[in-house]
Amino acid sequence: MPKQTPFYEIHQKEGAKLVDFAGYYMPVQYKGIKVEHAAVREAAGIFDVSHMGEFFVHGPEALELVQKVTVNDASKLVDGKAQYSCMCYEDGGIVDDLIVYKLYDNNGYILVVNASNIEKDLEWIKSQNTFDCEIHDNSENTCLLAVQGPKSVATLQKLTDLDLSSIEFYSYKTGSLAGFENIIFSATGYTGEKGFELYFDKTTVDPESVWNAIMKAGEEFGIEPCGLGARDTLRLEMGFALYGNDITKDTHPLEARLGWITKLDKGEFVGRNVLLKKKEEGNTRQLVGFVMSDDRNIPRHGYEILNENGDRIGEVTSGTMSISLGKGLGMGYVEKEYAAEGTNIQITIRKKTGGAIVTRPPFIKK
Repeated sequence: MPKQTPFYEIHQKEGAKLVDFAGYYMPVQYKGIKVEHAAVREAAGIFDVSHMGEFFVHGPEALELVQKVTVNDASKLVDGKAQYSCMCYEDGGIVDDLIVYKLYDNNGYILVVNASNIEKDLEWIKSQNTFDCEIHDNSENTCLLAVQGPKSVATLQKLTDLDLSSIEFYSYKTGSLAGFENIIFSATGYTGEKGFELYFDKTTVDPESVWNAIMKAGEEFGIEPCGLGARDTLRLEMGFALYGNDITKDTHPLEARLGWITKLDKGEFVGRNVLLKKKEEGNTRQLVGFVMSDDRNIPRHGYEILNENGDRIGEVTSGTMSISLGKGLGMGYVEKEYAAEGTNIQITIRKKTGGAIVTRPPFIKK
């Protein structure tokens, strides 16, 4: 039986289409993906992402553990800053991608992981913990709402004394929201729009009151509740990777366009030796973005990618119809010689093929 987030009754009341996602009843859509997608691009949308996992790492050697299990350099983090990263197995395969937060105390971090990987990630991190620190899984009690879009700041500013415009990208501050204290306002998100991810503990903050206050504050701007469907179309337009599709245990960060977060010179971390070797040898394949040439063609996960001669050169990992552009677009792994921007490729769509052009994400310029 799937679990319910604290916003389950609100989703029902709003008429959301609910599905089992990562062991939770989650809304796919409310009024419709196009309406919700447009609201985020043009005004504001609110997402319940409370199914995500939150691990708190505390102790004198918390940094050492975070450094060991993540590929980015967490030593660069200062209080109030966040960092996109990923974790690798010994063979370089990706355990998960995540966000690392440096807490406002000497030795504290939050690791925010994907919902479908909570148990796996927790066990894996614990298996690497030979340090003087403790890991606490607070996923069950942590609520997470993402308020995204050009009007997100104006919406939330009505409800807090914090100067939200002063919070830089991938930074956070803690303050009050709608009369509740200890809300984390994180200037992060998965849509490519300006916005905040709001973390709070359901044991001290009433989730429904927070949701209702945000919806009321955003009413004048046309705020919409948004589901997983719009979350997927929005992230794909930006070329953001999705674990389970674009990155898995069978992909490594250098071929997955995550070389920019993989700090091979920071010192030892799990998978580093293999990744050093892969960097020396060069990738045999690369994750690329592409845009379909014919507006009617929509690529989907698992479709074959062919070269102009019709030879198989890869596979689509994510695909959709871009609501903003009105064109099919996607991402997939191709053999290295076909990864250059502007390369003509073909996508097998059912029994036909459709032309596409390798295009560097993001697909829409913000």
